[in-house]
Amino acid sequence: MTAEEMLAFIKSRRSIRRYRDEPVPGKVIRRVLEAATWAPSAHNRQPWRFAVLTRAADKARLAAAMADRLRADRAADGDDPADIERDAARSYARLTAAPVLILVCLSMADMDVYPDERRNRNEWLMAVQSTAMAGQNLLLQAHAEGLAACWVCAPLFAPDTVRETLGLPADWQPQGLVTLGYPAETRLKTRAPLESKVAGWQDGKVAG
Repeated sequence: MTAEEMLAFIKSRRSIRRYRDEPVPGKVIRRVLEAATWAPSAHNRQPWRFAVLTRAADKARLAAAMADRLRADRAADGDDPADIERDAARSYARLTAAPVLILVCLSMADMDVYPDERRNRNEWLMAVQSTAMAGQNLLLQAHAEGLAACWVCAPLFAPDTVRETLGLPADWQPQGLVTLGYPAETRLKTRAPLESKVAGWQDGKVAG
């Protein structure tokens, strides 16, 4: 693959939320996960952890628990009950309709520990960054496999609910949930001009 082809491939990836009712082979899921584990990580500690859900009952159990937490949070905010129910129903439908759910977590078990909060906080942020890079690898490999995927941030708002529902180890910190399957829709996307996001680069005529 040439550099130009690689850039075109990256640009062609989309966040897709609707999938065909078609199972994803186990060997494909394994390649997607293996690609994730080859991301760079702080100290090469590889803090990422993954929980894979393919059974309908497991997906429904997680989706129901997250929908209930969403209802409770929005009710506490004083939101309109009808709006809350629509939001919860949409969340449940999106998760249960995906052939595969991959929960992306991080663990601090192998990261460094310092005597002060500032460095411990930075160490945690390094683990977050490492796990996010693993997630990007996962999304790109899924795209290469002809799969569609969407990164869902909802687990950040209900980490205890997610961990307890799935029976995960206490040190697994949910970061995102990837819905995965063969696409049942196409989407377009745009990006802001490069010049609006880059400063101080003169050779490429991007000025800050």
